[in-house]
Amino acid sequence: MKIITDSAIVIKTYNNNIISVKMNGLERILFSKGIGFGKKAGDKIEKGTKVEKVFVIEDEDNLRNFEEVVENVDEEFISLCEKIISYIASELNEELNERIHIALVDHLNFAIMRLSNKDEIENPFLVEIKALYPKEYELAKKAIKILETEKNITIPESEIGFIALHIHSARNSGKVSNTIKNTYLINSIVKHIEEKLGIEIDKNSLDYARFLTHLKFAIKRVLLDIPIKNDFIKEIKSKYKLSYKISKDVSKILSKGLEKNISEGEIAYLAMHIERLRVAETEKKNS
Repeated sequence: MKIITDSAIVIKTYNNNIISVKMNGLERILFSKGIGFGKKAGDKIEKGTKVEKVFVIEDEDNLRNFEEVVENVDEEFISLCEKIISYIASELNEELNERIHIALVDHLNFAIMRLSNKDEIENPFLVEIKALYPKEYELAKKAIKILETEKNITIPESEIGFIALHIHSARNSGKVSNTIKNTYLINSIVKHIEEKLGIEIDKNSLDYARFLTHLKFAIKRVLLDIPIKNDFIKEIKSKYKLSYKISKDVSKILSKGLEKNISEGEIAYLAMHIERLRVAETEKKNS
């Protein structure tokens, strides 16, 4: 619970539990059971009033989308989603991007609808998401448990990955499209490596986890134009011919997806990690 430290003037009542107010010169969204009942624009919310949640949506597009979500989603379900968002923010001990109040609520509402219609939910990036964003994945699992308990439904594991992506994007300026794009890019690269090596990589192996971590940071370096030095490029080219050739292919996939050039040093490091995967999978096959 939070206590309003200054009086506020109602701008708009969304439903019985959600209103927007002007307080300290800023428009804020207040969540509290019954706070909107009988309220109209211009009414006063007294100083000292207890509310469940207060947040600001500064971006006009986000505010418009939030209003649309509130109009189309059951208010009790919105309250449940806000409970989940508060829990996530508390566990991370950080402020989440304002867009999570739109994106996650809308996604979860749609997911519940699909499940009620017996529609199958698939997530082709589940293994990668679990390895790349372990903290977000664990929080998503807890969010799912809250949903399952409150809604008395069973939610498939594939949905955990989608929620983890929303949490990750909310920690990174709300850029969910980039998060999904990069996850798709990684998935494409892994499939290409498997095809070229003629193997199926063990997605639970340490070698795979290391490769994903390297790829994740390689993408960050490329996007931020951070150079990487590799003094063993010639040796890697000579010693790991196949892996280096595949790494060159991977660099083209990265270059196209990120719209950036990939340095020789980065290609060489990728070749080393591909070689580790190749050796590990070959040893398993022969054992």
